[in-house]
Amino acid sequence: MILDATTLFSAAQAVTATAASANIIDLGQPGTVFGAATAIARDIGKGAMVPIAIRVVENFNNLTSITVTVETDDNSAFSSPTTVFSSPTYALADLQAGARHLLPDAVPIGTAERYVRLKYTLAGTAPTTGKITAGVAAGLQTNG
Repeated sequence: MILDATTLFSAAQAVTATAASANIIDLGQPGTVFGAATAIARDIGKGAMVPIAIRVVENFNNLTSITVTVETDDNSAFSSPTTVFSSPTYALADLQAGARHLLPDAVPIGTAERYVRLKYTLAGTAPTTGKITAGVAAGLQTNG
């Protein structure tokens, strides 16, 4: 797995409460093709898979579960985010360092607005430990 600092949502981000990823990705403003009346439509989830890697890099404690969602918005403040993907609920037992099968594993279809972030929603008692690294990856490791 190869990650790039400019496409990281979280770099060993401590997740001790429900929170958005520390970083957002700005996909840029879509342009208008010469002769067209409106800007081209964007949906980076269509076509070739754009891998996302989400890894637990420090054991979580206390919480009952976590859900990861992918949100997009037309503004960087995320004043009206659209959720384009919700992961399954992951129990505490699944959230030990090295856990790497958290979903999504690719940018989902519907990722059509300018800004993208992840949101970590926790259930249960707030953890005092637990960190996640997540970002767009050059490829995903598939050999265990």
